[in-house]
Amino acid sequence: MHWIRLWPLTVAVLLLIPGRGPALHAAEQNAAHPPHNMAGMHGSAPAPSQMAMPTEGGQSAFAAIQEIVALLEADPATDWSRVDIEALHQHLIDMSELTLHAQVSTREIPGGFAADVTGQGRALDAIRRMVPTHVQFVDGYRGWSVQAEPIEHGYRLAATAANAAEAVHLRGLGFIGVMASQAHHQAHHWMIATGRPMGDTHP
Repeated sequence: MHWIRLWPLTVAVLLLIPGRGPALHAAEQNAAHPPHNMAGMHGSAPAPSQMAMPTEGGQSAFAAIQEIVALLEADPATDWSRVDIEALHQHLIDMSELTLHAQVSTREIPGGFAADVTGQGRALDAIRRMVPTHVQFVDGYRGWSVQAEPIEHGYRLAATAANAAEAVHLRGLGFIGVMASQAHHQAHHWMIATGRPMGDTHP
């Protein structure tokens, strides 16, 4: 058809007309890459205030500290002269060392179990700080008797119960399960961060 043969000539003429070449080139560029405001005509990106924001602190120890800091800053009665977030930081490091690096040797005893918890270096420091302290929280819970005594390179923890079902319960929990029982850690972390004496868990 004649118009198909004339098309290249028409383009060439348009390019030769002053001012038409750049305009045609710009039009072609816009057709291939539409401006941002035109590209969003059929659906614009949500504003930052409308987007869902992440809530995860990124790392469990960091998130625990973040939660305590938020509570303290939200309370106008916070006594910042007593607050010690670094003490909480060190305690969370101890928790990690005890959980991941302590060696635990467990045996059954009448009414429950005994566990020798040992370690080296930072793990040993964590054992010596955490085991006798946490025993105070769980001793008496559910009728348990939980005691700890120092041994070479660590502590021996004995957990027993007069009730046969609770004895089975204790053996199933083992050392780390008993340490994690009674949901006392949140209150304990609050006490550490706010410099409160043992037993004072009031916010």
